[in-house]
Amino acid sequence: MTMKKIIRRALVSVYHKEGLAEILAELNQAGVEFISTGGTRAFIESLGYPCEAVEDLTQYPSMLGGRVKTLHPAILGGILARRDHKTDQEEVAKYQIPLIDLIIVDLYPFEATVASGASPEEIIEKIDVGGISLIRGAAKNFADVVIVASQAQYAPLYKILKAQGAKTTLEQRRTFARDAFAVSSGYDAAIFRYFDADAQTAFRPSADHPQPLRYGENPHQRGFFFGDLGRYLEQLHGKELSYNNLQDIDAAIQLIQDFEEPSFAILKHNNACGFASRSTILEAWEAALACDPVSAFGGVLVANRPIDQATAGSINQLFLEVLIAPEFSPEALEVLKSKKNRILLVQKARIESQWTYRSMLGGVLQQECDTAIEVAKDLRPVTQKTATEREVEDMILANKLVKHSKSNAIVLAKDGQLLASGIGQTSRVDALRHAIDKARGFGFSLEGAVLASDAFFPFDDCVTLAAEAGITAIVQPGGSVRDEDSIKKADELGVAMVFTGVRHFKH
Repeated sequence: MTMKKIIRRALVSVYHKEGLAEILAELNQAGVEFISTGGTRAFIESLGYPCEAVEDLTQYPSMLGGRVKTLHPAILGGILARRDHKTDQEEVAKYQIPLIDLIIVDLYPFEATVASGASPEEIIEKIDVGGISLIRGAAKNFADVVIVASQAQYAPLYKILKAQGAKTTLEQRRTFARDAFAVSSGYDAAIFRYFDADAQTAFRPSADHPQPLRYGENPHQRGFFFGDLGRYLEQLHGKELSYNNLQDIDAAIQLIQDFEEPSFAILKHNNACGFASRSTILEAWEAALACDPVSAFGGVLVANRPIDQATAGSINQLFLEVLIAPEFSPEALEVLKSKKNRILLVQKARIESQWTYRSMLGGVLQQECDTAIEVAKDLRPVTQKTATEREVEDMILANKLVKHSKSNAIVLAKDGQLLASGIGQTSRVDALRHAIDKARGFGFSLEGAVLASDAFFPFDDCVTLAAEAGITAIVQPGGSVRDEDSIKKADELGVAMVFTGVRHFKH
């Protein structure tokens, strides 16, 4: 049987007191002595429990505006003293330092203060010094001391106290120490990021509460999500989200956020296989589905308008994995919940990410998110023929879609609708051929359609192929040493071409 250590004395100094009273009651019943400061001491005494002031123990008052309270040998010595170490025990006896077996402490809300827009002076004052020292000291000496470093650990401690009294096992103390170092490292990382701002002098991410996933990309791989899904999404129905679901959901949301008019997108493997913008969300859905009803099977759907009953009734005829919208009417939910595994998500907030990350070669690649959106004034005409107003609108739409498509990518569009795309091809001309064949396979006429390319044309063959298919306008970044060849070919074939100067590679 694992030997349990008895808690005889506890130092409690917390910012968050919700859930603390139940713990204090169990400790008091077990005869545990309390040490505390300021407001926490008042809280403990208000419950009728005796509590020694830290100031009485240290013989020093709280000073420097509260900056120095617990940083004293009488406190840290009682935490760090090794119970089975002869010299340690002789020294605490010599200096009359009481041993402390339990620390319950949390840290000033630094990140919340930064997020609130507080002044630099207020932010600096929320950098906890004493609390961090208590956490690190107690966690280091987990062989003898229990450390509860956040409100999230109140419940596990209470469960232990109820089950076995004021006693803990080494394994339990080690678990609390692990969680304490997660708290302290995350806290320090947040402070570093505040001081580092956009300098990017070091990579210091931190995230708590991993969400285990059913598996990774494949069943033989483990997968986890670190982050706060609840900040952006509310799941109303369906099975647990998977690794692949999350990748598609992120791609879907990033895409739909680029559109203001009522729009609907269908994605498979992070790429749009259907998209349309219309005056109503039902019309947008029907046009998006028409793009590629085959690939839509088992897809991830996203809308930027509420889903009503009529739209839900039409969607319900399709097998789908996920549907994301800003809102669902009660009638729509009743229809869509008829499939028990169908995942229904409400997007609660816009995702505003500054950076993207990818593990690579034992390290991390970091880059700014591609937030560039080209509008009409960004389209620089380079051919004799100029695009019509309708073609300009379609080129803007197609250019947004190609930005969210895997390179090499070509997108064909007309009248506010995706006709087809060629994605992930090893050559641009192959991507175009694939898009043309796919559009024709679903019965679309390419007469008057527009083409968007995520990067420049290295040769004029894409211009020729596009014109032969009936495409009348092309939007591309430009920047090739052979741009003049493509422009000349477009002039010969009567195709309008515009350059944006912005490449949208996506790997």
